[in-house]
Amino acid sequence: MMKQLLLLLAVLPLSAQSIDVAETTIKVPMLGEEVLYYGLAEGDQLTVNFEETNGKELKEFEIAEYPSASKFMDYKIKKLDNRTISINKTAVYKFRLYNSSLGPRICKLKIQRTPATVSTKKFDTTVYWKTVNDTTYTTTQENYLVRRDTLITIITDQAAKVHSVGNLNDNKTTFDFILPTNTVAWGYYIGVNQEGQKAYEAAAELLRAAADSVIPKTPINQIASGAISFIPKLQSGEDIDFYINDAANLDLLNSGQSFYPLKRGKVINDYSSMTTPLSGRYYMTFINDNAVMGVTVNVKIAAVSFNDVWGIREVKNMVIGSRKEPYLKN
Repeated sequence: MMKQLLLLLAVLPLSAQSIDVAETTIKVPMLGEEVLYYGLAEGDQLTVNFEETNGKELKEFEIAEYPSASKFMDYKIKKLDNRTISINKTAVYKFRLYNSSLGPRICKLKIQRTPATVSTKKFDTTVYWKTVNDTTYTTTQENYLVRRDTLITIITDQAAKVHSVGNLNDNKTTFDFILPTNTVAWGYYIGVNQEGQKAYEAAAELLRAAADSVIPKTPINQIASGAISFIPKLQSGEDIDFYINDAANLDLLNSGQSFYPLKRGKVINDYSSMTTPLSGRYYMTFINDNAVMGVTVNVKIAAVSFNDVWGIREVKNMVIGSRKEPYLKN
């Protein structure tokens, strides 16, 4: 009988022997947790022993298949003796200890596995980690420019009478103008008497045939946008002194002091596109030095601005992130 028992013990599979996976002491911080990771093989019989060394409660003790398939959970635990769990899948398992108290917990933990077969006896329970890059996509909304409309604003279109030096009235005429909001350029045309007006009208006649432009084709609109240079500068006729000033330089001009105008000239006609300044109030002054003859100055000022039309569209954004992922080398 004794011989038969010894023979039976000799042929018992080595897989039935328990193998230590870990035996460790863990300090779980207050209001914190500690997590250990080990690999287990399909068919393993897991045996767990746990004890809080000071006999205090640990809020949670959990064994879960990674990442979150819980296999065992106990609450307010002080001790666990030879708790066995059947492992039905080869995977990484995490052992989570959570402490909700305001003091640390010192815990002893012993983990053993009993392999189901000889082939898994040498199963490597070490968990290795690799970095995995994840590509995800998010959708956001953004504003985009649908179109930009060009707007022309006529600031003034007038005929200014400027008296002679010998006239009882002043031989100086001033008027103000304000550049509209969002002005990007502006321009003026000055023409003295019929000669200056006829030069403008001749340019307008040349433009009437081209009606397909974004900018309406009148000379002052073209001047403001910087697209015209074919109005002749007249050399004969009555002329006028003109100045374009800001308020400070207008005061200096009126008081007979040195001043610094934006533009000045002694002309029969004149025009210019301006890209500075682009906002504010300004003053155009005409001075007639003719002793006996008054003049009429035709003045046109126009400003160019943009009206942006915006839309909203969805944009797909690629987000590349990385994470640590556990794996086994078996």
